[in-house]
Amino acid sequence: MTAPSRPNGNSRPSSGRILARIVWMSVKLLIIPVLCIAALIVGLAIGFSVLGDRPVSEVFDLKTWKHMYDLVFAEG
Repeated sequence: MTAPSRPNGNSRPSSGRILARIVWMSVKLLIIPVLCIAALIVGLAIGFSVLGDRPVSEVFDLKTWKHMYDLVFAEG
């Protein structure tokens, strides 16, 4: 029994295969940060509307976050 021989020529992967690998690596690198940001937004919206009894649209208002910052870091 002998093992099948491999071709000796330099076979290069096709450009489509290289592009697919680049896209797959990009997806693998970006999926965790994207999921974390999505979880943050969903958590803020649910927490603000359910626990705070406020409309969800106020989560994305800059005045809301300025007010919270002022409450947390207020003097005295």
